[in-house]
Amino acid sequence: MKIIFLVLAFVSCAAAQNPALQKDREVLLDFRVDRKVSEIRIPAATQRNVLSKVFRKYLTDSNRCNSEFDTSKGTDPLAEARKAGQIAPSILDMATGSFTTAGQTQTLYVISVSECNASHADNFGTKRVAIFAGQQLVADVDADFASNIVRKTDLNNDGINELLMTTGDMAQGTVIEMGTLVSFQNGRRRVIQDFGTVVEDSCASEAPGATSDASVLYISDAVPGNMPKLTQENYSTSCRGKARRWRLVSRGKRQ
Repeated sequence: MKIIFLVLAFVSCAAAQNPALQKDREVLLDFRVDRKVSEIRIPAATQRNVLSKVFRKYLTDSNRCNSEFDTSKGTDPLAEARKAGQIAPSILDMATGSFTTAGQTQTLYVISVSECNASHADNFGTKRVAIFAGQQLVADVDADFASNIVRKTDLNNDGINELLMTTGDMAQGTVIEMGTLVSFQNGRRRVIQDFGTVVEDSCASEAPGATSDASVLYISDAVPGNMPKLTQENYSTSCRGKARRWRLVSRGKRQ
């Protein structure tokens, strides 16, 4: 009997550490796993076509920013810069799918607006999502600083794709990444679930007791036509040693 209890305890512990052993759910994304980041290559003509339809006027090079441009008159310096065309936008990421309407092939672009003089405190400028159906711009919305697409989904099988997007920052050797699942149905950005901080890695700081913290996001209770339940587990490991030993520290959005 003691052996049975030990086996059950081992399986329970292993299931908590290994998402593959959880039969009633599947992994949406495991942020403990290093992700390959491939640089997108967008032809210059496509860049010009997209940016010219999103922005009334803009600069093609941040070196052309007017150093004497005064943004102190308004309450929102970034908005003042956009209004004056003091921006040097570029495309950061892209995806194809059906984002605003089911059955329509669309291309979604994530754009760094790069307002002139935007600082680290401003996340170096705002981010936008522009969605095209062919050559037609069908949606242009603020992305709330989200700059990367990490997974495209259709969790409720309605023919419209959602996106798991992240925004990140690095300061004093600590990398922080935040994740949000969003949809753009009918051309409006809607937050399905804000997961908060999904990565906090201070290993590069070489500080005593530095850790790498990362979340695993799960999908469960999937029923066609309904958005499934989304859950989150948060793990931590020491920066010391080559092999990382992840331990579960909490569930739900990190505080």
